[in-house]
Amino acid sequence: MEYNQGYMPGEVVYVIIRNPHVQGVANVQEAAVVADPDNGNELALFLYDTYYPLTEEVAVYRSEQEAEHAYQVAFGTEGSEGLHG
Repeated sequence: MEYNQGYMPGEVVYVIIRNPHVQGVANVQEAAVVADPDNGNELALFLYDTYYPLTEEVAVYRSEQEAEHAYQVAFGTEGSEGLHG
C-alpha cells in the first residue's frame, strides 16, 4: 500500500506511540521518514531502531506541538499536572 502524503525521506515527524509493555502508557516520539528497506518504493518511519510502515493507520504530525495537542485531546492530561512516570 503506497502512502506518503507528501513526506520525504529525511523528514523529521512526530507520532503518538504506545508502550508495548504497558498499553495504558503512550507518548509523543520523534521519528524519521526513510525509504523502506524492505520495499524501496515505499516510505517507512524509523523509530527506536526499528522500521515501521508509513501507512494511513499511523497518525503522523509535522510538528511536536501538533502531536502534543492531539495527545492531550486523545488521552486527556487535565488534572495530571505534577504526575510523572
